[in-house]
Amino acid sequence: MDERVHLSLDSSAASSVDAYYEYHMIVGDDDGGKPFTPKEYEKYKKRVLPMRTKNRLYVSWQGPRGMDCKLIGPDTQCFCQHRYKQHKTDFDKFPGSHKEVKCEVRGCRCSGYFYQPKNGSQPLRCHCKHQTTDHNTNHPYKCTKTCGCSGFKSSFRCGCGEKAEDHVTLIESREDRLARGHPVARVEPPYKAMGGVTGMSSMLEGYMRLDESGIGAPSENWFEQNPGTSLAASREPPKKLTTGARHGGDAPRAIRKK
Repeated sequence: MDERVHLSLDSSAASSVDAYYEYHMIVGDDDGGKPFTPKEYEKYKKRVLPMRTKNRLYVSWQGPRGMDCKLIGPDTQCFCQHRYKQHKTDFDKFPGSHKEVKCEVRGCRCSGYFYQPKNGSQPLRCHCKHQTTDHNTNHPYKCTKTCGCSGFKSSFRCGCGEKAEDHVTLIESREDRLARGHPVARVEPPYKAMGGVTGMSSMLEGYMRLDESGIGAPSENWFEQNPGTSLAASREPPKKLTTGARHGGDAPRAIRKK
């Protein structure tokens, strides 16, 4: 007996599915699980879309030599195990601290979005032998197993060859990205929590990202008009909000307010 379910849809079904998909990409979980009415939806867009155009947060996991080893997308997990889209990402003014990009899941004590890589599909283990999920979700991410661990630290190495602990989670504005010669979107999309995603290649690791994303490489004239800039990975310290170098003390931050 055929137990498969066969759906019969009229010609308008595809457009309805597309409309709901776009709604979900724009709203995410901001409707609390109850879809907005058309009036509420228009009011929501009128409020948040200007913020996403003006103050988009370009988020990346940057290696010590300036490579964007990981570009953060809506579903990229934080150390707290919640996704980037579950954090606050819409701002009237560009945030002055990474702590403002906080998790919005009730009860989560995340101290601000902080990317933590995985070994394949498995969470990393700290030098104390316990997994990421056995540690606190706020800096310095001490172990909850009372093992004497002073903070999460792993010997895992990124595909770029550098230790994970030598990377930082970097939050930049569009202008900062352009100043470093790194790709940005051609047009800022209306979708929630796009992070560093600018094209199809954005989900690849940095050393595998051979084609340009977003607007691609600047022209030679642009480099001539902007001396001191280069498309090559920067060796200068990050100029925006950074979190993640775990060498004791507070997570380093270099903030330049606009």
